[in-house]
Amino acid sequence: MNRRTFLTYAAAAATAAPVARLCAGSAPAGSPAVPQGKAEHCIFLWLGGGMSQIDTFDPKKRGNPKSRPSAAGSDYAAIDTAVPGVKYTEHLGQSARLAERLTAVRTVNHKLGIEHALATNFVHTGRPVSGATIYPSLGSVVAHERGAVAEDVPAYLLIGYPSVSRGPGFLGAKYGYVYLIDTESGPAGFTPPAGIDPERLRQRQALLAPLQGRTPPDSPVADYEAAQREALRLAGPSFMRNFRLDEEPAAVRQRYGGEFGQRCLLARRLVQSGVRFIEVSHNLNFINGAGWDTHNAGQLNQHVLIRELDTALSALLTDLEDKGLLDRTLIVVGTEFGRPGQFDSGGGRGHQSATFTLVLAGGGLRHCGAFGVTDALSNRPVEHPVSVPDFHATVYAALGINPRKELVNAARPVPITDGGKPIAALFA
Repeated sequence: MNRRTFLTYAAAAATAAPVARLCAGSAPAGSPAVPQGKAEHCIFLWLGGGMSQIDTFDPKKRGNPKSRPSAAGSDYAAIDTAVPGVKYTEHLGQSARLAERLTAVRTVNHKLGIEHALATNFVHTGRPVSGATIYPSLGSVVAHERGAVAEDVPAYLLIGYPSVSRGPGFLGAKYGYVYLIDTESGPAGFTPPAGIDPERLRQRQALLAPLQGRTPPDSPVADYEAAQREALRLAGPSFMRNFRLDEEPAAVRQRYGGEFGQRCLLARRLVQSGVRFIEVSHNLNFINGAGWDTHNAGQLNQHVLIRELDTALSALLTDLEDKGLLDRTLIVVGTEFGRPGQFDSGGGRGHQSATFTLVLAGGGLRHCGAFGVTDALSNRPVEHPVSVPDFHATVYAALGINPRKELVNAARPVPITDGGKPIAALFA
């Protein structure tokens, strides 16, 4: 390491020293070798496109994309948070006031490259695409290990567009998701046709049961029938009642903000109903023309996306806390990779997987505002790098799932993570 690089890393570490002291990288005294949390639910907020960590939860010196040549650095001013020594950018003001309830893991990294689909799959499954094996997503593993909390709801619900990356992989359709696009109408296919009362539906299920019993196990037809039984189990007014957002007070709906916020409000209702894992996609690309993939002109209105995230995330944290659910609900903010500290020729930012930020909140964890230290432009980890498998292991441990457990794929053991180790400092 040359002198300039050493001084750059030393300056970054010195700037973040209060963070390192508050959220140490080692395990707290007396903590178990494999930490086990007590969270019962997980809400996974997905920011597709690649959230810029240097413009959100890991601010650095102020840059300028409009100067010629452009000046590398954060596009926005940094502000203090409720945790001494931890700063976020100015458009995360509401979240900054709640920083004691969350941890921005600033040193997540992977080597899957900067192609969106591959990186999205990796952050969802913790493994690269590999031959004929389709690995299960985080949500499907949680559904497999913990199941639904209540009998009349699914274990895993996706608010957004379906994809293989979010699916059950080799675990089978039984551990897949129920999905919806429209928060008001809820998922399609769970309301019986007009004229089919509960008794008639029960009779139909009784007629179908003997046929389902003849299906060979571990066959594609068995997977289909498992999904069919799940659909029949959920059909009816009890499950669909969860999607009536108009039952919420107007002040609560207003606090959450626009469509993404309403999705987060629905996630809170689903937690209350007993859904174990809910993924909420932030797909509102029309706001800045590019979503979180802020190349070129997409950077100009990136602040609108950040403010919307700030509004929804802070409302969700406050609402869960008011209802006594925050310690039992782990909130995760995910994205496929980050952005470099330098601006591209069009004033936006490219892709970067060498370091980026994922966020954990609630869930009974020992939060500290931020974990890990990056270099002067948030391009490389300096202290406490966290792999994607490490992050998955942390989520599993927080939900009381042993991250060393093995799953089974065609009689072959498959570790639940690819060598991941939980961030021990986050467990009391």
